[in-house]
Amino acid sequence: MVGQVVDRELLLAGFDLNDDPQEAIYSGGHSNVTVYNISLGSVSTEYGKECYAIGVATALTFLAGVYQVLMGLFRLGFVSMYLSEPVLDGFATGASVTILTAQAKYLVGIKIPRAQGYGILITTWVNIFRNIAKANLCDVITSAICIAVLVTAKELGDRYKHRLKVPLPTELVVIVVATLVSHYGRLNEIYASSVSGAIPTGFIPPRVPDFSLMQRVAIDALPLAIVGFAFTISLSEMFAKKYAYAVRANQEMFAIGFCNIIPAFFHCFATSAALAKSLVKSSTGCQTQVSSIISAVVVLLVLLFFAPLFYNLQKCILACIIIVSLRGALRKFKDIPRRYRLDKTDALVWCVTMLASALISTEMGLLVGVVFSMLCIVGRTQVPHTALLGRIGNTVFYEDDGEYKNLLTVPKVKIFRFEAPLYYANKDFFLKCLHKRTGLDPAVEIAKRKKAKRKGQRSLEKGPGQAEETPCLVPKHNDLQAIVLDCSAILFVDTVGVSALKDTHKDYQELQITVLLACCNPSVTDSLERGGYLGSENKDRNELLFHSIHSAIQFIREKEILANVSVV
Repeated sequence: MVGQVVDRELLLAGFDLNDDPQEAIYSGGHSNVTVYNISLGSVSTEYGKECYAIGVATALTFLAGVYQVLMGLFRLGFVSMYLSEPVLDGFATGASVTILTAQAKYLVGIKIPRAQGYGILITTWVNIFRNIAKANLCDVITSAICIAVLVTAKELGDRYKHRLKVPLPTELVVIVVATLVSHYGRLNEIYASSVSGAIPTGFIPPRVPDFSLMQRVAIDALPLAIVGFAFTISLSEMFAKKYAYAVRANQEMFAIGFCNIIPAFFHCFATSAALAKSLVKSSTGCQTQVSSIISAVVVLLVLLFFAPLFYNLQKCILACIIIVSLRGALRKFKDIPRRYRLDKTDALVWCVTMLASALISTEMGLLVGVVFSMLCIVGRTQVPHTALLGRIGNTVFYEDDGEYKNLLTVPKVKIFRFEAPLYYANKDFFLKCLHKRTGLDPAVEIAKRKKAKRKGQRSLEKGPGQAEETPCLVPKHNDLQAIVLDCSAILFVDTVGVSALKDTHKDYQELQITVLLACCNPSVTDSLERGGYLGSENKDRNELLFHSIHSAIQFIREKEILANVSVV
């Protein structure tokens, strides 16, 4: 994400994104040097480009750290809850595809213009296939050998990791051997193979991030801060579960924020947790930050002394190492059938997030994934599962007659279950399913009966002979005497939902059909009381609400017996 922002700002500043800026310098030719003057002073094009890129990256890093600290101050660590596992996995896989695409040109040794904006994946591959005839045979062979060695070593390391006390340093060996072969074989001079070139050593003096650049990257720093925190907290929770300790999201937010703010003064890029390095340290038994100090010392030695030794290292070797390191994320494509069998919605969220991250952009892919996953949650509540329940033998339990066999139906009673909160967005779906499951729409039935009654009155006015010939157009539904609504899966009811229940109760009551509610949780009960569903001062509570479905059925039977006795 940092690289995309830097490339965009370089283009807007008028720089040419040349993959090999040192080529003209080390080829012995003469290059035209222009002068660039912003806030960095009067410098040559190449030096100005590098300094401007570093300035953009450090400004972006500093702002991302500020955002993370502010999020910690406002206790916004809960935002990580909206980054579900399918969203993070899809984002990581899509980003891995993007990284693979960016490194593919180095595998075959061709030079293509760097794509910018949305749709980088498609643009890059189109350019690669257009220039595939210009591929460097030396780079292609080197890449094939390097990938074969790295993949074989990784597979052997995974298979025999219980026997290995330390992981195999395959990447280090490959880099050393490839550098020696490239140097003594003069692959750059003879075969025009692209090499790393001069790598500067030492440190740039500390400097305050350029505040004039921050307004240009202020918006870009926000998704960077959220993504960095999301990856860190997800890895933290993964290892916390493994080693049985707790993770406080807001505390982690402060830690990551200051890990970005302070290094920004030393020209560092945005930091976040790294899965591969964390797994290596975990597998080797590292338990304290001493291991990080040792790693930092090794990196320091490379920056100060060993960097010039890698002048002849081929770029395709570095590309191979990066691509092979992505195999864990790319293997998640094989998990799509398993995800689909477990949960179709989660599989769809993963696919949408992955495709958006790969085909549009990484930050846009994360946003699309989060929004789409939230829409899926809303969709599940808008179109939930509904069912009619039947009795399990002679027990007091009732279950879905569509999922279980040999359930006993309760005569003249329909038991309806709605498995979602009842609120304004799914009120119509609730009524539609209730009418469909019970086979009776009270509004339609009342209209039909009124129409039949008017026709009957008109036929009586015409004469008794014609009245006898007029049939009863609408039979009364005497088979249905009561409806029991199982509210055990209804988490809450808003004012619109309460109004829908009140209208339902009123409409069925006109048809002399009783509507009872069973298994309501305290939240639903409170909403019904405040909405006036239970009558004034809740006087009808004992006749409308029941603790279980069976108690509601018993109430209906007792009421039926009393009615029969009064008729006799």
